[in-house]
Amino acid sequence: MRRNRWVKRAFWGGVAGVFALLLVVFSGVGVGAFEQRTAPVPQPVPFSHAFHAGGLGLSCRYCHAAVERSAYAGLPPTETCMTCHLYIKPDSPNLAPVRQSWETGEPIRWNRVVNLPDFVYFHHAAHVNKGVGCAECHGRVDQMAVVYQPYAFTMKFCLDCHRNPTSRLRPKEEVMNMAYVHPPDQEALGKKLAELYRVRSPLALSDCSTCHR
Repeated sequence: MRRNRWVKRAFWGGVAGVFALLLVVFSGVGVGAFEQRTAPVPQPVPFSHAFHAGGLGLSCRYCHAAVERSAYAGLPPTETCMTCHLYIKPDSPNLAPVRQSWETGEPIRWNRVVNLPDFVYFHHAAHVNKGVGCAECHGRVDQMAVVYQPYAFTMKFCLDCHRNPTSRLRPKEEVMNMAYVHPPDQEALGKKLAELYRVRSPLALSDCSTCHR
C-alpha cells in the first residue's frame, strides 16, 4: 500500500514537472516573439527607412531588388549604397562601414529583422505579384528610423489573409505604396484583382501544404 502511494506521488510529480517545463518553454517562446515584434533591430549602418523611403521616396525595389522574382526580398549590395554615397556625404562617420565594405569587397553584415521558423515556407514574389502590399506584413516602414517587426507572424496572422485574400489585395502598381488606403469598394475591387492576378481560392490558400512543405 505504501509503495503504491509512493508510485502515485512520483507519477503525478513527474507529470507536474513536465507541465511546468512546458509552461516555461512556451512562455519563453511567447516573450521572445513579443520582443522580436516590438524591439527595433540595430544595424551596422544607421540606415533610416523613414528618411530614404519616406523622405526621399525611394521605392522598396531600389534596395530590395529581388522582391518581385525571388522568395527572398534580398539586401542591397554595397554598390547600391555607393551609387549615391560616392557623391552624397562620402565622408560621413555613419558611412564608415559602407566605405570599408566598398574598399575591401566584404559585404555588410546586416541583422535580420524577420526570422520565420524553418517549417514555414514564404515566398516574397508570390505575394508581391498577387497584389499584396509590403505594408500588410512589414507595416509603415517608411516611418521607421530603425526597422522592427510590427506584427507577430503567428499562424492566425497568415490565415486571416489566406482565408479572405480579397480584403487585402491592391493594384500591383500600389504594392510598394506604404500610404495606400483600401477603398470603400474593396470587396468588389478585391474580387476583380483576385481574378486578374489568378489568386488561388481561400480553400487552397489555407491548405497546410501551402505554407508547410
